[in-house]
Amino acid sequence: MCGIVGILGHDDVADRLLDGLKRLEYRGYDSAGIATIVNGAIERRRASGKLVNLGKELAAHPLPGTTGIAHTRWATHGGPTTNNAHPHATDEVAVVHNGIIENFKTLREELQARGRVFTSETDTEVVAHLISEQVEGGKLPDEAVREVLPRLHGAFALAILFRSHPELLIGARLGSPLVVGYGEDETYLGSDALALAPLTQRIAYLDEGDWVVCARDGTQVYDRDNQPVERPVTISGVTGALIDKGNHRHFMQKEIYEQPIVVAQTLRSYLQRFEGKIVLPIPDFDLSGIKRVTIVACGTSFYAGMVAKYWFEQFARVPVDLDVASEFRYRAPVMEEGGLALFISQSGETADTLAALRHARSEKQTIAVVVNVPTSTMAREADLLLPTHAGPEIGVASTKAFSCQLSVLAALAANLAKAKGWLSESEERNIVRQLAEAPAAINGALAYDESIEAIAGVIAGARDVLYLGRGTDYPLALEGALKLKEISYIHAEGYAAGEMKHGPIALIDENVPVVVIAPSGPLFDKTVSNMQEVQARGGKVLLISDYDGVEAAGEGCVATITMPKVHPLIAPIVYAVPVQLLAYHVAVAKGTDVDQPRNLAKSVTVE
Repeated sequence: MCGIVGILGHDDVADRLLDGLKRLEYRGYDSAGIATIVNGAIERRRASGKLVNLGKELAAHPLPGTTGIAHTRWATHGGPTTNNAHPHATDEVAVVHNGIIENFKTLREELQARGRVFTSETDTEVVAHLISEQVEGGKLPDEAVREVLPRLHGAFALAILFRSHPELLIGARLGSPLVVGYGEDETYLGSDALALAPLTQRIAYLDEGDWVVCARDGTQVYDRDNQPVERPVTISGVTGALIDKGNHRHFMQKEIYEQPIVVAQTLRSYLQRFEGKIVLPIPDFDLSGIKRVTIVACGTSFYAGMVAKYWFEQFARVPVDLDVASEFRYRAPVMEEGGLALFISQSGETADTLAALRHARSEKQTIAVVVNVPTSTMAREADLLLPTHAGPEIGVASTKAFSCQLSVLAALAANLAKAKGWLSESEERNIVRQLAEAPAAINGALAYDESIEAIAGVIAGARDVLYLGRGTDYPLALEGALKLKEISYIHAEGYAAGEMKHGPIALIDENVPVVVIAPSGPLFDKTVSNMQEVQARGGKVLLISDYDGVEAAGEGCVATITMPKVHPLIAPIVYAVPVQLLAYHVAVAKGTDVDQPRNLAKSVTVE
């Protein structure tokens, strides 16, 4: 959600700022803008919609200036209009902001009472006015920022430009990430390392509550108590090349097809295949004393956690609590000291999940995180870091990150079972063998892409779609429904197949397709009986199963998708592919924006 780039440079910076914003398009946004200082005044170029519109604005009205800030906005207050686009500015100050100022209404009313005039509906504009008041009253920029930051409640990453100090940038973060980049006689601010990759590999991550003054004669970081501190400079390792779609039509399609490779990369970190052993990134981390696991996540990551709950309880016999991150703190969870709190996030910056992590820390839990960004805030605050190796995921709807999360969680569940004494050496070798086969099985599932595309029309014309599954296929039903909602805008819901008869069956008619996920196995017959209840009421069933399942239950279905036969352990990883492809082809058929669906953001850094 939202992206920030700031450059304190020697040459005109507008083109480089725009390039940085292009690297942040994957986050999702609805407007964008750039501000620099030109002839002693703050100048802005802003546009609603895609970055191509901002590019046209810059082409028509070039923007010189060697110091500048830029932003892609995902609306929290006010619609996606040019007036609401960042940067927000007064005559003295320009500001870009990721996050949300929760007390903005009170601050705005206070500022308006003092005669300040607002030109947008956003919460961010109050920051510009508060700092501007201090500067107009004679405060230096660092003094002004120091005075204002304690007044801001909520979450923010800020980059601030000052008219009277054209060779100065100030940044600040609380609950939303911000990094400082160091170049050759230049300094940069960015919402992540990817934004700064073409500019520098040398970056420092600001800690919670930090703020930083970037000047020509050096950079100084201050902590939340306004004490000068040093933050280590690291080499980001992020490529400066723009990621492209290759031969694929969309990033989402490319990322679906990358899953055999990235799952193999991820599992390589957790499996010693030839020894038949499952390992953790921290070899001496002791799981044997864990009596309870609490899993917390949002969206697709939450559904990965649902699958993990089945695995942890089945293999390790450890009870698991599962929570949506946005609700976790507010139900006052009872957490036994010494429990394992497991947080799952693609970005490692999700605001709801990060807040839940810090609550669990206060409850004396051991913190484990599954993340795709090993330098993220969650990763840095974890006791046990469990990285996925999916690589950058540009499509807003998560695909390869989900399958890699499942791979890590399967390995963790087996590790926990081994530590608790529930897994013999032969069983461990068998699990390693099954997990090692997952990449080939995913590749086999991708071979059915054309047949899935051919039946997408069954779904594309519907207004409502239901997904059914049992056991670990139930979270996949929820994930399939989420994918369809996200990118095709068709209303879809996932249900445990046995719950169909307890209410949702009232929705069944010939206009509501029902996608049934049912690999052959111990739960197959039960799922088929629920499927037949749908068919008896005129419902159109699309069955996703293996050859045996399709042979046994495919008759009467409007369409079937045949998957390779796989072990139940890896079935959720493999069956993620057809639900992803189905959603993708339906969205393409409907002509929606597959990679950047409306109203959505990749990294959600507000609560």
